[in-house]
Amino acid sequence: MRGNTILPLMAFLPMLGAIVCYLIGRVSKPARNMAVFAVCAVDLAMAAGLFAAVLAGRSAEFYWDGFCGLGLHLKLDGFRAVYALIAGLMWFMTSGLFAPVYFETHYRNRNRYYLFTLLTLGATNGVFLSASLYTTFIFFEIMSLTSYAWVAHDEKDAAMRAAQTYLAVAIIGGMVTLMGLFMLYHRIGTLEIDEIYALCAQAADKRPLRLIGALIAVGFAAKAGAFPLHIWLPKAHPVAPAPASALLSGILTKTGVFGVLAVSADILPRDAAWGNAVLVFGVITMFVGALLALFSIDLKRTLACSSMSQIGFILVGVGMANLLGHHDGLAAHGALLHMVNHSLIKLVLFMAAGAVYMRLHKLDLNDIRGFGRGKPALHFAFLMGYLGIIGMPLWNGFVSKSLIHESILEYVELLRESGGAWVPYKTIEILFLFTGGMTAAYMTKLYVAIFWEKNDAETQKRYDGMGRFPLPAALALGLSALILPVLGIFSNRLMQGIAALMQGFMRSDGPHEALNYFSRANLVGAVESLLIGAALYAFVVRGWLMKRQEDGRKAYVNRWPARLDLEELLYRPLLERMLPAVLGSVCYALDHLADWATALLGRVGTLAARAMDSLFNAKALNAVGTFFARIMDEGVDTLALGLWHMLFSRPRRREAATVGNRFTYTMGRLFDQAALLLNRTVRRKRPIKTSFVAVFAAGWEDLRANMRRISWSVSFGLLLMCVGLYIVFAYLLM
Repeated sequence: MRGNTILPLMAFLPMLGAIVCYLIGRVSKPARNMAVFAVCAVDLAMAAGLFAAVLAGRSAEFYWDGFCGLGLHLKLDGFRAVYALIAGLMWFMTSGLFAPVYFETHYRNRNRYYLFTLLTLGATNGVFLSASLYTTFIFFEIMSLTSYAWVAHDEKDAAMRAAQTYLAVAIIGGMVTLMGLFMLYHRIGTLEIDEIYALCAQAADKRPLRLIGALIAVGFAAKAGAFPLHIWLPKAHPVAPAPASALLSGILTKTGVFGVLAVSADILPRDAAWGNAVLVFGVITMFVGALLALFSIDLKRTLACSSMSQIGFILVGVGMANLLGHHDGLAAHGALLHMVNHSLIKLVLFMAAGAVYMRLHKLDLNDIRGFGRGKPALHFAFLMGYLGIIGMPLWNGFVSKSLIHESILEYVELLRESGGAWVPYKTIEILFLFTGGMTAAYMTKLYVAIFWEKNDAETQKRYDGMGRFPLPAALALGLSALILPVLGIFSNRLMQGIAALMQGFMRSDGPHEALNYFSRANLVGAVESLLIGAALYAFVVRGWLMKRQEDGRKAYVNRWPARLDLEELLYRPLLERMLPAVLGSVCYALDHLADWATALLGRVGTLAARAMDSLFNAKALNAVGTFFARIMDEGVDTLALGLWHMLFSRPRRREAATVGNRFTYTMGRLFDQAALLLNRTVRRKRPIKTSFVAVFAAGWEDLRANMRRISWSVSFGLLLMCVGLYIVFAYLLM
């Protein structure tokens, strides 16, 4: 090991703290909460120290030679320092301050939640500080597995199904990315990010690198929530606890963007074909996410679909940076700043959604409408997030969206001057503005429903009587929300400085002229988007997406066809029916081929035995040959049938036991006898009539059901991992 030891501490100290906090939690829950707060505070302090070091012009690296073969390599620069600081801030606000209040009343398994949350913090720091794609991949996969526990936290059917989808996407994406890393290492002999850039920039033929880049980007794009691998995102957020949703949306999706940036800036720098591909997927992700959010009437699902859309905005900026080549300053600054802005905005909005849910245990807009009336702290926090994400001037989101919009206009102008095909990119600019309008429409729907509309008289009276939020939660919300207008108002100094620190990661020199974020073109673009949003809200949301009820009041309705679900239409049929059918057919064919081969061998053996018998009168040899031929035939049949049942047959549901097992029955009988003795000796007014045999049996069956759900998800993930490993081995053999 050599180098600055603070860097590995950023990754491994939270992991060690996770184990310590878990052990403390087995003894004392309040002490555990304080320990989690301390770990998050220490991580934030170390991240702030690294950020200060970068501001002072210092850098650092750490090498662990031989770790997992290729070694562990961490590095500190402007981009990595900024995102280590953002990660530390988000974990401190959500886990240190907000989560103890959120989990106070209605959640179980809190000890497990904190364990995996701190493990995920360490892995996330490892991703952002990594200086080689091999190190990135190691921490990325650890992060994917530990964050699985967030999605499955409730252990209900919806949570387990969403967790299964999350795990499947993570494993399949990880295997594809691993294949791309193998190919890259085979081609250039290194996975060090700086060395990759130097070697790939010299390549005359970019076509092999495009295939490699596409494979590597698959796993990262899946984690980012990019179309068509976004299927986990709208389903994971509604079932995950709100503090986890803030981290999933605000920071874990950015680890995916980190990988896409590495591919775009280092493997395929300034490659127009790659830039067009990223741009197309970015536009689709941006538009589809906003469309899904516009239709949704679930608070957290709307914010989740919004995250998908905002990731699309970032990918548009990344694509434009590749297309603009050495004029990529506006696009690079816009993409990097929108990463930062989206992280901070979703921190606020998901904590606000958590504040609603922890009081009402509901997320449907028709149920929670009017809840925010008379709650100034919640109103302020949500309003800041709302104004930031719709791109309102003087808020942070306006700056980054304007820069990306300007980069599209710049590229259109360059194509016009050179006589290129500029119409498709002008269409993209129009879609960019229209999607910004959809963002304003669905966020206005949430804001008006929660803070301005009223529920029925009795429900609204109950909502108005609910007290203030505890101080730690209010502090987390208020401080996080205050950052958004501060960044927007002082954008010329703060945001321009942040972008200048981060631009080196995208190999960009920045804009060639001084930026005026509040120029006439930027203000006109923002006004156009807001006017489109106002029209969509007035005519689509208040008109088509609302329905008058019998009592005369209007209710929000989700008119999105339930059948239009990419996971249910394509991915699950492919994995659960088509893939088993194809592999089953292959197994069937191989089985019959083996039968034919063994029959042929049996005949040859019999003929040989007869020949030997006629020559040497060896009857015993004939019997032995026949015996082995039969054993081979039956053995192949049994092996093929066993593999079929092991891989493709579904487990049969067993009838629930009425008395559990022998242990639960014995314990239940002991408690029943104790209750009977207590009733006779104490002569209670209300004798104990509970059948403890049934209570213990029900508890046992509940435990078995939960373990079955978890084992099915893990088994499904392991099966997918095996499929991926077979593909990788096939590649290595070739």
